[in-house]
Amino acid sequence: MSQELFSVRRNRLAVRLSVLRLTVTVLMVGVALSYWFIQVVQHNKFQQLAENNHRRSVALRAPRGILFDRDGTVLVENRYSFDISIVRELTTDLEYLINKLVAITGVQLRDVQDEIDRHSELPEYQPIVVIRDASLSRVAAVAARRSELPGIAIEQVPTRRYRVGTSAAHLLGYVGEITADQIASLDFAGLPDDAVVGQSGLEFTYNQLLMGTDGRRQVIVNSVGREVETIETNDPINGTRLQLTLDADLQNAAEEAFAATGFSGAAIVLEPGTGEVLVMTSVPTYDPNAFALGIDMRSWQALNTDDRRPLHNRALQGRYSPGSIFKIVVATAALEEGLVTPDFKVRCPGSGVFHGQRFFCHLRGGHGELDMQGALERSCNVYFYTLGSMLEIDLIEKWAKKFGLNQVTGIDLPYEAAGLVPSRDWKREVSDEPWYPGETISVAIGQGPVNVTPLSIAVMMATVANGGIRPIPHLLKAVDSGNGWSPVKTSMGEMVELSSETIQTLHEGLWRVVNGQGTGRRARIDGFDVSGKTATSQVMSLEARAKVEESDSEFEWRDHGWFAFFAPRNDAPELAGVVLAEHSDHGYLAAPIARHIMTTYLAKKDGQPLPEFPRPQTPVTTTNLVTEP
Repeated sequence: MSQELFSVRRNRLAVRLSVLRLTVTVLMVGVALSYWFIQVVQHNKFQQLAENNHRRSVALRAPRGILFDRDGTVLVENRYSFDISIVRELTTDLEYLINKLVAITGVQLRDVQDEIDRHSELPEYQPIVVIRDASLSRVAAVAARRSELPGIAIEQVPTRRYRVGTSAAHLLGYVGEITADQIASLDFAGLPDDAVVGQSGLEFTYNQLLMGTDGRRQVIVNSVGREVETIETNDPINGTRLQLTLDADLQNAAEEAFAATGFSGAAIVLEPGTGEVLVMTSVPTYDPNAFALGIDMRSWQALNTDDRRPLHNRALQGRYSPGSIFKIVVATAALEEGLVTPDFKVRCPGSGVFHGQRFFCHLRGGHGELDMQGALERSCNVYFYTLGSMLEIDLIEKWAKKFGLNQVTGIDLPYEAAGLVPSRDWKREVSDEPWYPGETISVAIGQGPVNVTPLSIAVMMATVANGGIRPIPHLLKAVDSGNGWSPVKTSMGEMVELSSETIQTLHEGLWRVVNGQGTGRRARIDGFDVSGKTATSQVMSLEARAKVEESDSEFEWRDHGWFAFFAPRNDAPELAGVVLAEHSDHGYLAAPIARHIMTTYLAKKDGQPLPEFPRPQTPVTTTNLVTEP
């Protein structure tokens, strides 16, 4: 019995030993596999972590390319500022470090915490910038107490500086830290999460040219993150320098005139033969310097909630009724389609009945009998109502398209909007209804479902001025990547086939608007032969406006005023453009702004002192004026 018991116990012990051996074997194999995984599979990871304990790779941001105007005036440059960052890997108490930094520098705790939260997914060894463009006093305070701030880094970085302030802000654009959407796009592939890139304007369009190539500096740091030795430095390569077609003096003249009149709006001036943009103004504007260092949320919200929409580029995004400027299109369509000749006459008694409805001229007493040149000069609505009754809407849309009014111009700026000129197909698509002939009457004077951008009107005026070549507006004139300036090749634009008779008729009629009995006389310049066209862009119908005026109308319900122009009237016009003055009621009040731009151009051309904008005159009141043409 005892022998059997001994045998059972021995067997049990053997089993236990076997289990123990197996367990030990499994544990040893597990340790070996873990050791192999760490030493072999994850070798690079842990080697990098080990090196990061004493080695850092510091990015050296490349200064963005400098922007010049056509005469070499610096518009946008760089300056150096100090950023204060936190390296989370170098601190055992992040909360204490943040509070200590806040106490020393006086910055807001919430701002620092927001930056860290926003970049929480970055590796812990990568610095997070918590104070941008730190003042010298803050930098000195942090540097003096570095021993108390393990994990704090101070870095000198290039920062964008817009020397012209708010001038041409919409054109130049602004920069900002790359967004999540941009990181995911191919255009920004390979850029670090903290890269500063163009967000609007030319900064956005030519971002790849302007960015340059960042450099690197390999350094040895001690346990508190202080640099003790530089191992290697790869210097950054500056971004490409850009020369723009913009004329800073003319740009300042436009903005000075808008400031003096108090109007919001837009002004664009082109070289008719090349499409070079000399002026592009949008008012109200903003200061792009506020974005260069990372705009705070309060300022950003203020810009976005401002009723005046300062971030909205009215020059190429604003869409307005063209009013009487559209008569240029209607006149061209009637002449080129062979429906009338320049000596076609219409008697204007002050109104006319078309398709069973009475339409009024802006001059209630009427203009009498006029030919086409006279109708352009006096902007007679009845004359163009008559042409509208003779034209199909699709013919008007055809010629508007030739002038580029219902499409983007192709300018080298982002977010350009396209205008609208109706057609039969358009109406059927949007309302599933046919186009009625009576609707063409309103379109013939630029009212109804017609809207255009100021930039497209400037292109149309350049096309009329140069005799039929629709230029593609552009802002880049030359580039310099370090080997001197190289001119940028540009397209000559598209040919709009216009007969010499049509060109002569338009030129004569538009010249009379300024130099005869028209409404553009405030733009007249002796010896420069300015041609132009005023227009009123209705914000609401006359009937609705009358009701609002009876109840003390608000400013925003007043009509907009246009003045489109070119000069001089010869085979080599030098300027073409447009001024839109929002809520100015009448187009002739936009004409002085255009005149100031042109007189500045002439003074500069002749080497004379640049003129100041004259004090605005009291607007002329006309009792029989229903709506200024």
